[in-house]
Amino acid sequence: MDQVTLYGATYSVFTRIARLVLEEARVGYRLVETDIFDRDSLPPGYLDRHPFGKIPAFEHQGFRLFETDAIARYVIENVGDSGLVPETVPARARMTQIQRIVDNYAYPVLVWGVYVGETGGEEAGPLAAETVEQAHKVLAVLETLWAGPYLLGAALSLADLWLAPVLVLFRYAPTGRALLSEFPELESWLQRLQARPSMQATRFPRELAPSAQDAL
Repeated sequence: MDQVTLYGATYSVFTRIARLVLEEARVGYRLVETDIFDRDSLPPGYLDRHPFGKIPAFEHQGFRLFETDAIARYVIENVGDSGLVPETVPARARMTQIQRIVDNYAYPVLVWGVYVGETGGEEAGPLAAETVEQAHKVLAVLETLWAGPYLLGAALSLADLWLAPVLVLFRYAPTGRALLSEFPELESWLQRLQARPSMQATRFPRELAPSAQDAL
Protein backbone atom coordinates (compact mmCIF):
# COMPACT_ATOMS: atom_id res chain seq x y z
CA MET A 1 0.00 0.00 0.00
CA ASP A 2 1.40 3.37 -1.00
CA GLN A 3 2.02 6.06 1.59
CA VAL A 4 -1.07 7.77 2.91
CA THR A 5 -1.71 11.20 4.38
CA LEU A 6 -3.32 11.48 7.79
CA TYR A 7 -4.62 14.78 9.10
CA GLY A 8 -4.78 14.94 12.86
CA ALA A 9 -3.13 16.08 16.07
CA THR A 10 -0.56 14.27 18.16
CA TYR A 11 -2.63 15.09 21.24
CA SER A 12 -5.73 13.38 19.83
CA VAL A 13 -6.91 9.95 20.99
CA PHE A 14 -8.59 9.12 17.69
CA THR A 15 -5.68 10.36 15.60
CA ARG A 16 -3.45 8.10 17.65
CA ILE A 17 -5.76 5.15 17.06
CA ALA A 18 -5.53 5.71 13.31
CA ARG A 19 -1.75 6.02 13.58
CA LEU A 20 -1.54 2.80 15.60
CA VAL A 21 -3.44 0.96 12.89
CA LEU A 22 -1.06 2.31 10.26
CA GLU A 23 2.00 1.47 12.37
CA GLU A 24 0.84 -2.06 13.17
CA ALA A 25 -0.12 -2.64 9.52
CA ARG A 26 3.31 -1.28 8.50
CA VAL A 27 1.86 1.34 6.20
CA GLY A 28 3.93 4.45 5.64
CA TYR A 29 2.10 7.70 6.25
CA ARG A 30 2.57 11.44 6.46
CA LEU A 31 0.98 13.15 9.45
CA VAL A 32 -0.27 16.68 8.80
CA GLU A 33 -0.62 18.28 12.22
CA THR A 34 -4.19 19.61 12.44
CA ASP A 35 -5.30 21.42 15.59
CA ILE A 36 -9.08 21.62 15.53
CA PHE A 37 -9.05 23.93 18.56
CA ASP A 38 -7.20 26.55 16.51
CA ARG A 39 -9.37 27.02 13.45
CA ASP A 40 -7.06 29.70 12.03
CA SER A 41 -4.26 27.14 11.71
CA LEU A 42 -6.23 24.44 9.90
CA PRO A 43 -4.71 23.22 6.63
CA PRO A 44 -6.26 24.93 3.58
CA GLY A 45 -9.51 23.28 2.59
CA TYR A 46 -9.63 21.09 5.69
CA LEU A 47 -13.38 21.46 6.12
CA ASP A 48 -13.77 19.93 2.68
CA ARG A 49 -11.93 16.88 4.02
CA HIS A 50 -13.95 16.75 7.23
CA PRO A 51 -17.09 18.89 7.04
CA PHE A 52 -17.73 18.43 10.77
CA GLY A 53 -14.33 19.92 11.59
CA LYS A 54 -12.98 17.01 13.60
CA ILE A 55 -9.97 14.68 13.31
CA PRO A 56 -8.60 12.47 11.90
CA ALA A 57 -9.04 12.74 8.17
CA PHE A 58 -7.29 10.52 5.63
CA GLU A 59 -6.25 10.44 1.99
CA HIS A 60 -4.78 7.69 -0.17
CA GLN A 61 -4.29 8.09 -3.91
CA GLY A 62 -6.93 10.80 -4.03
CA PHE A 63 -9.47 8.83 -1.97
CA ARG A 64 -10.58 10.75 1.11
CA LEU A 65 -12.08 9.45 4.35
CA PHE A 66 -12.95 10.60 7.82
CA GLU A 67 -14.09 8.60 10.88
CA THR A 68 -11.52 6.39 12.54
CA ASP A 69 -13.49 3.17 11.98
CA ALA A 70 -13.63 3.80 8.25
CA ILE A 71 -9.92 4.63 8.09
CA ALA A 72 -8.98 1.46 9.99
CA ARG A 73 -11.14 -0.72 7.77
CA TYR A 74 -9.72 0.84 4.60
CA VAL A 75 -6.13 0.33 5.75
CA ILE A 76 -6.66 -3.25 6.90
CA GLU A 77 -8.54 -4.34 3.80
CA ASN A 78 -5.90 -2.83 1.55
CA VAL A 79 -3.05 -4.44 3.46
CA GLY A 80 -4.70 -7.82 3.68
CA ASP A 81 -3.83 -10.02 6.63
CA SER A 82 -2.66 -7.47 9.17
CA GLY A 83 -3.64 -9.72 12.06
CA LEU A 84 -5.65 -6.92 13.70
CA VAL A 85 -9.06 -8.47 12.98
CA PRO A 86 -9.74 -11.92 14.43
CA GLU A 87 -10.97 -14.77 12.26
CA THR A 88 -13.94 -16.03 14.26
CA VAL A 89 -17.36 -14.40 14.37
CA PRO A 90 -17.57 -14.26 18.20
CA ALA A 91 -14.12 -12.66 18.45
CA ARG A 92 -14.94 -10.06 15.80
CA ALA A 93 -18.19 -9.27 17.59
CA ARG A 94 -16.36 -8.88 20.90
CA MET A 95 -13.79 -6.64 19.24
CA THR A 96 -16.52 -4.39 17.88
CA GLN A 97 -18.24 -4.35 21.27
CA ILE A 98 -15.05 -3.12 22.96
CA GLN A 99 -14.49 -0.49 20.26
CA ARG A 100 -17.99 0.87 20.82
CA ILE A 101 -17.52 0.81 24.61
CA VAL A 102 -14.43 2.95 24.10
CA ASP A 103 -16.19 5.37 21.74
CA ASN A 104 -19.41 5.74 23.67
CA TYR A 105 -18.46 5.30 27.33
CA ALA A 106 -14.70 5.16 27.97
CA TYR A 107 -13.60 8.15 25.90
CA PRO A 108 -16.24 10.59 27.20
CA VAL A 109 -15.81 9.78 30.88
CA LEU A 110 -12.17 8.67 31.15
CA VAL A 111 -10.67 11.36 28.91
CA TRP A 112 -13.07 14.31 29.08
CA GLY A 113 -14.60 13.55 32.45
CA VAL A 114 -11.52 12.49 34.44
CA TYR A 115 -8.35 13.44 32.53
CA VAL A 116 -9.49 16.85 31.26
CA GLY A 117 -11.69 17.44 34.28
CA GLU A 118 -8.79 16.95 36.68
CA THR A 119 -5.76 18.16 34.70
CA GLY A 120 -7.24 20.54 32.11
CA GLY A 121 -5.73 23.82 33.27
CA GLU A 122 -7.65 26.64 34.89
CA GLU A 123 -11.03 24.93 34.58
CA ALA A 124 -9.83 21.72 36.24
CA GLY A 125 -11.06 20.89 39.70
CA PRO A 126 -12.48 18.21 41.96
CA LEU A 127 -14.44 15.59 40.10
CA ALA A 128 -18.11 14.94 40.68
CA ALA A 129 -18.85 11.69 42.45
CA GLU A 130 -20.96 10.61 39.48
CA THR A 131 -17.97 10.99 37.13
CA VAL A 132 -15.78 8.81 39.35
CA GLU A 133 -18.53 6.19 39.61
CA GLN A 134 -18.98 6.13 35.84
CA ALA A 135 -15.23 5.78 35.32
CA HIS A 136 -15.08 2.88 37.78
CA LYS A 137 -17.97 1.16 35.99
CA VAL A 138 -16.28 1.50 32.59
CA LEU A 139 -13.08 -0.07 33.92
CA ALA A 140 -15.00 -2.85 35.66
CA VAL A 141 -16.84 -3.76 32.47
CA LEU A 142 -13.66 -3.71 30.40
CA GLU A 143 -11.84 -5.93 32.86
CA THR A 144 -14.64 -8.50 32.74
CA LEU A 145 -14.18 -8.62 28.95
CA TRP A 146 -10.38 -8.89 29.10
CA ALA A 147 -9.28 -12.37 27.98
CA GLY A 148 -5.49 -11.96 28.33
CA PRO A 149 -2.79 -11.33 27.49
CA TYR A 150 -4.49 -8.99 24.99
CA LEU A 151 -8.11 -7.92 25.28
CA LEU A 152 -9.38 -10.72 23.04
CA GLY A 153 -6.83 -13.33 24.11
CA ALA A 154 -3.57 -14.34 22.51
CA ALA A 155 -3.45 -11.84 19.63
CA LEU A 156 -3.41 -8.08 19.34
CA SER A 157 -6.54 -6.64 17.73
CA LEU A 158 -8.23 -3.35 16.98
CA ALA A 159 -9.81 -3.57 20.43
CA ASP A 160 -6.40 -3.06 22.03
CA LEU A 161 -5.54 -0.15 19.74
CA TRP A 162 -8.86 1.53 20.50
CA LEU A 163 -8.51 1.37 24.28
CA ALA A 164 -4.82 1.96 24.91
CA PRO A 165 -4.67 5.70 24.01
CA VAL A 166 -7.65 6.39 26.28
CA LEU A 167 -6.08 4.69 29.28
CA VAL A 168 -2.72 6.36 28.67
CA LEU A 169 -4.27 9.80 29.19
CA PHE A 170 -6.58 8.59 31.95
CA ARG A 171 -3.58 7.44 33.97
CA TYR A 172 -2.12 10.96 34.00
CA ALA A 173 -5.00 12.13 36.20
CA PRO A 174 -4.58 11.35 39.91
CA THR A 175 -8.06 9.85 40.07
CA GLY A 176 -7.33 7.87 36.92
CA ARG A 177 -4.19 6.34 38.41
CA ALA A 178 -5.99 5.46 41.61
CA LEU A 179 -8.92 3.85 39.81
CA LEU A 180 -6.76 1.91 37.36
CA SER A 181 -4.75 0.44 40.22
CA GLU A 182 -7.95 -1.35 41.28
CA PHE A 183 -7.90 -3.28 38.01
CA PRO A 184 -4.50 -5.05 37.85
CA GLU A 185 -5.21 -6.97 34.65
CA LEU A 186 -5.96 -3.78 32.74
CA GLU A 187 -3.00 -2.01 34.32
CA SER A 188 -0.53 -4.75 33.37
CA TRP A 189 -2.11 -4.98 29.89
CA LEU A 190 -1.52 -1.25 29.39
CA GLN A 191 2.11 -1.56 30.44
CA ARG A 192 2.65 -4.31 27.87
CA LEU A 193 0.94 -2.27 25.15
CA GLN A 194 3.03 0.80 25.88
CA ALA A 195 6.19 -1.19 25.21
CA ARG A 196 5.15 -1.93 21.62
CA PRO A 197 7.02 0.02 18.91
CA SER A 198 3.73 1.38 17.55
CA MET A 199 2.88 2.92 20.92
CA GLN A 200 6.37 4.34 21.29
CA ALA A 201 6.20 5.88 17.81
CA THR A 202 2.87 7.60 18.48
CA ARG A 203 3.34 8.99 21.98
CA PHE A 204 1.22 11.92 23.10
CA PRO A 205 3.00 15.22 23.80
CA ARG A 206 2.17 14.60 27.45
CA GLU A 207 4.24 11.42 27.38
CA LEU A 208 7.18 13.25 25.86
CA ALA A 209 7.18 16.08 28.42
CA PRO A 210 10.19 16.15 30.80
CA SER A 211 7.91 15.69 33.79
CA ALA A 212 5.86 12.92 32.22
CA GLN A 213 7.51 10.14 34.22
CA ASP A 214 6.59 11.92 37.43
CA ALA A 215 2.94 11.19 36.69
CA LEU A 216 3.38 7.47 36.22
